[in-house]
Amino acid sequence: QVQLVESGGGLVQAGGSLRLSCAASERTPSTLAMGWFRQAPGKEREFVAGINRSNGATSHAEPMKGRFTISRDNAKNTVYLQMNSLKPEDTAVYYCAAGFTLGSILKGPSGLEVWGQGTLVTVSS
Repeated sequence: QVQLVESGGGLVQAGGSLRLSCAASERTPSTLAMGWFRQAPGKEREFVAGINRSNGATSHAEPMKGRFTISRDNAKNTVYLQMNSLKPEDTAVYYCAAGFTLGSILKGPSGLEVWGQGTLVTVSS
């Protein structure tokens, strides 16, 4: 079973930046696409960004465009989420997920089976 390990969360002031990392234990067809989701207290888990690790195609949720950027380093089996201009409403647990295609990531969390443990991002005002 592939394992995903996130890191990089923490406390940051509004306007600051953080970079999250998600390392996959192995490269398999089930990790050809990876993505980030987040879940704030009392809210549903929502899509943040996704990437096709093979061709580098990306997709970002509309509220994050221009502020968040997903990227990958295939040599390290790692996907990153660079978050800039953070806002208090970005406070959430951020989860990494993997799927067979970018489309599977974009369909949302319910169909994804491989998840990391989550990393907490807190943005203070």
